Amino acid sequence: MKKLFLFIVLPSLLFCGCSLFESSHEMEKSSQELVFEGSSAFTAGDYKEAVQAYTDLKDWYPFSKYAILAELKIADSHYHLEEYDEAIFNYEEFEKMHPKNEAVPYVIYQVGLCWFEQLDTVDRDRTPAKNSMVQFKRLINQFPESEYSKKAKKNIKTCLANLSGHELYVANYYMKTEEYKAALKRYEYLVEHYPDSKESKEALNKIPECRALANKK
Repeated sequence: MKKLFLFIVLPSLLFCGCSLFESSHEMEKSSQELVFEGSSAFTAGDYKEAVQAYTDLKDWYPFSKYAILAELKIADSHYHLEEYDEAIFNYEEFEKMHPKNEAVPYVIYQVGLCWFEQLDTVDRDRTPAKNSMVQFKRLINQFPESEYSKKAKKNIKTCLANLSGHELYVANYYMKTEEYKAALKRYEYLVEHYPDSKESKEALNKIPECRALANKK
């Protein structure tokens, strides 16, 4: 009889215990409250708090009409926090999950902007300039009439200047170290790929001397 009691009662207690445990972890705020909380934090510039509120909204109310907004605002908050890797990931996830959403042009622009904000001096890594250009050109090709495409065109000019500046910096370095053949290749590459840049004009002036030195060596 004792064994029968344990067999019947213990599972019931365990089940009740699980229910009590789960209920203690239920979200006490409604989706509307979380939207207000996230929006208020975002407007106030408290982006970490905004990420938390919007993440709670997305996790607890995934089918809410506010869930898509939450996804976008999480990415925006990471952008403002200069957490560019996290921002890029969230923007790309948004586009993947909602490819027809009207916010996609903005999302592509923001991905490009995340890379653009990481542009450095011409002697540093050119990856941010190259990656931002890829996104800005994709935006212009897919959404030529978008207001963000107009902004992207201006940023592309800055990227081109950064890339051509990098090529000239490297070419001049090879010239100084008397690696004339390597320098010549860089100067010629610069003239071919960035013909309208001021760096291209400088490269044109240096090519004859560089070629002569390369032939002597």
